[in-house]
Amino acid sequence: MTLDTRASDADRQRVVELLQRHTAVGRLTLDEFTDRVGVVYNADTLADLAGVTSDLPALPEKPGAVRRDLLAMFGIAAVTLLLLALYMAVTR
Repeated sequence: MTLDTRASDADRQRVVELLQRHTAVGRLTLDEFTDRVGVVYNADTLADLAGVTSDLPALPEKPGAVRRDLLAMFGIAAVTLLLLALYMAVTR
């Protein structure tokens, strides 16, 4: 895909969500957010969308995603230990 590709509704929604996150951390005021969302919904191409966020830094990954991964690994480890304990109890 190139920047002259027409933007889809999903592309626009991703940019609005990004703007919401930047507003939540204080990089954009509510007025700036509102103005940029207006530009997003009127954007025709991916280049138009890229221009809306070009002055914003990349955000770190959502904190919940890392936490979910750690919880999943902990859960797998706990189940493995439980199965190992059951196996050892049965084979003695």
